[in-house]
Amino acid sequence: MASTVAFSSVGAQAGLIQKPRNQGVASYAGLKTSSSVSFGSESPFLGRNASLRASVTPRIVPKAKSGSQISPQASYKVAVLGAAGGIGQPLGLLIKMSPLVSELHLYDIANVKGVAADLSHCNSPAQVLDFTGPSELANCLKGVDVVVIPAGVPRKPGMTRDDLFNINASIVKSLVEAVADNCPQAFIHIISNPVNSTVPIAAEVLKQKGVYNPKKLFGVTTLDVVRANTFVAQKKNLKLIDVDVPVVGGHAGITILPLLSKTRPSVTFTEGETEELTKRIQNAGTEVVEAKAGAGSATLSMAYAAARFVESSLRALAGDPDVYECTFIQSEVTDLPFFASRVKLGKNGVESVVSADLEGVTEYEAKALEALKAELKGSIEKGIAFANKQQEAAASV
Repeated sequence: MASTVAFSSVGAQAGLIQKPRNQGVASYAGLKTSSSVSFGSESPFLGRNASLRASVTPRIVPKAKSGSQISPQASYKVAVLGAAGGIGQPLGLLIKMSPLVSELHLYDIANVKGVAADLSHCNSPAQVLDFTGPSELANCLKGVDVVVIPAGVPRKPGMTRDDLFNINASIVKSLVEAVADNCPQAFIHIISNPVNSTVPIAAEVLKQKGVYNPKKLFGVTTLDVVRANTFVAQKKNLKLIDVDVPVVGGHAGITILPLLSKTRPSVTFTEGETEELTKRIQNAGTEVVEAKAGAGSATLSMAYAAARFVESSLRALAGDPDVYECTFIQSEVTDLPFFASRVKLGKNGVESVVSADLEGVTEYEAKALEALKAELKGSIEKGIAFANKQQEAAASV
């Protein structure tokens, strides 16, 4: 009888694990830290309903008999740049819960010491270190395996992601320069909006520094998948843990394209349902901004989704051979230089792109795919032009 594995740690009790196929780690169990891994049928904390999990992948399968124990290795260093912000704080908490993290580096321009002190009291393995201001950024990044960048200003009522460009573009540029100088081999997760432009900016900066590896630069679009899974499960009265909807394209408005026809488990949608769900997924960020009435944007759900992508990256680094996520990357699946697709992650980053997701789509999805290209192309070009202009300005000084 196949057994599953439950980490007796706070690792990803928010569901940073996924339902296993055959054998695999089901979920983390309990609210205390333990140095062992026990085998059981399900997590007593999460039961069978953990929802924050990798899209289609089980965890690494230790070769052990039921009832045996192994010691998990907390061996990866993760840096969060913008750790005192609305996304950074809950994201730091969720990453602190992972037994795969040995050190959690928190960076911001102010107010990060208190965040670090608070998180350091959580009895999970990761050591928490704080770094304040540009003078400490290099030390924050040295030896880091994964860098997550949520830094920047949030959306406010009436703002589009593009409105954020002028401020956040400069922030991302300066932070990625520091990453290039101090940990060029790290996985780089870009959260700062507009992702459709900030990822191309990061790519150009890394090229200028001579350290660009397209397999290790990711725009975090996981929130679109999380929302799609949630809304489809609600609409069709499905168990959320079983639902997986690939989301492709970009990470703003109509560039977000949920491929509802590829939903698993297989389910049919009327034309009205398809249009309603697609528009809700595309406009979900605005839904939160308006609901918060000027008090912020989607910070908690974004942290939740970003933590899932971090966990997937750590699992890939740890050797899990079956990790898949949707992410915005340099791409050849369309005529656009960057595109969000489902990818297979490995120790060296992107191992392959699941281009088959774009095969056999519905007429509605095919039209939406063509419609999004112009806007996405413009956003990508805007980011590239910004980075090149900044380089030219620096060269002329």
